[in-house]
Amino acid sequence: MATEPEWTASYDVGSAADLQALAAGLAPRLRAGDLLVLSGELGAGKTTFTQGLGRGLAVEDWIISPTFVLVRQHPSVGDGPGLVHVDAYRLESAAAVDDLDLEATMAANVTVVEWGAGRVEHLSDSRLHVGIVRPLGGTLPGTVDGPITTFDDDAEDEVRTVTLAGFGPRWRAGLPALVLD
Repeated sequence: MATEPEWTASYDVGSAADLQALAAGLAPRLRAGDLLVLSGELGAGKTTFTQGLGRGLAVEDWIISPTFVLVRQHPSVGDGPGLVHVDAYRLESAAAVDDLDLEATMAANVTVVEWGAGRVEHLSDSRLHVGIVRPLGGTLPGTVDGPITTFDDDAEDEVRTVTLAGFGPRWRAGLPALVLD
């Protein structure tokens, strides 16, 4: 299992729509069997990112958080892979993840696991980590210009930094170019 990324790339997004557009731009670069591990604080935008990914993959159903059901499967409406959306927040270990039997669906789907770091890496020799950082106030490191922004509940003006990191042989060739709307 790769412990160091093959590459990393960071993007600043200013709204939920921008976050979804980034994910939709990544979606055509993904293929069945890919594992994405999402991390970020509560409210950072993990499910919002997954909604954009689902749009880009052209999957069925409206994507909502799988917090209480743990796993939601969204079949493709076309020829591409489906999407399996997992919330591992309440799972204590990799063994608890194994009880979900994700291996049975991975070959035909892109599998996205929120809160999966430290729990799902054993599922594949390659994975794409997606870290979403939502500033909680104050200043960005290295700046002196005061508060980042005034946050409101609609998430339309909150700057987030999304960092993609590719691990393992699948991602050795580097980040494929993203097409952003």
